[in-house]
Amino acid sequence: MVQITAYRTFTRQEIKKLIGYERKVMKALCYSAKLVAGYHLKRNPELAKRYATASSKISGARATLRLIDDIPMIQYALEYGLGENEPDRIMAILGVTANIVDLLYYPIEKICWLSEHKIVDVKHADNWDNANSVFWVLSVYLNLMRTLRNFWLNQEKLNRSHELCSPTNIDAKSLAKHRLELMSIARISLDFVHAVSTLPKGYLWGGKLSTFQVGAIGTLSAGLGIYQIFAKRRLCK
Repeated sequence: MVQITAYRTFTRQEIKKLIGYERKVMKALCYSAKLVAGYHLKRNPELAKRYATASSKISGARATLRLIDDIPMIQYALEYGLGENEPDRIMAILGVTANIVDLLYYPIEKICWLSEHKIVDVKHADNWDNANSVFWVLSVYLNLMRTLRNFWLNQEKLNRSHELCSPTNIDAKSLAKHRLELMSIARISLDFVHAVSTLPKGYLWGGKLSTFQVGAIGTLSAGLGIYQIFAKRRLCK
């Protein structure tokens, strides 16, 4: 019987387990409000403004909550080490690189937060914002590469099992977890599209997505994430 271990999508998943699943709901509320604001931008500007304000407030709350992510992130990076428990060297390299990027990303985000709320006078604030976007893109990209690599390794195990034994001997939970990885790939791909859109204009599709498009992408990503939470809970029963 082939056992496929579900890959922990990324460090953010570990962090969210410590601080609660409510952040996924907050993300869904934030981007659904942005989606409505984008939809009514020309149809009903006053209504669009209200939803844009709601989205902005929730986004600010999410950013504030991320200020406490450093300790869980550092703990995870130390426990991960050099990726000795990863299935192959490529996964280990991606994992270590992703941890380094995240360890740099969090303090940069804090500097941007302090600058935005005028707590600290930060010189060249725009450059810090751009750096924050770049590290976010790198973080999501590495997350996507790890998930794709893990999916491919698990697919190889399934293919070998079909050659060596009857498909009925394959663990149903393993198959279900493997299918959930496809959903993770879709969700992280959406996050990557969103992250790149925050880059300065002239870099890929940076600054080219409308409010409605960003809202739609974020809402769909959040919806997939919430579905995965309940799907994984059912698998653990």
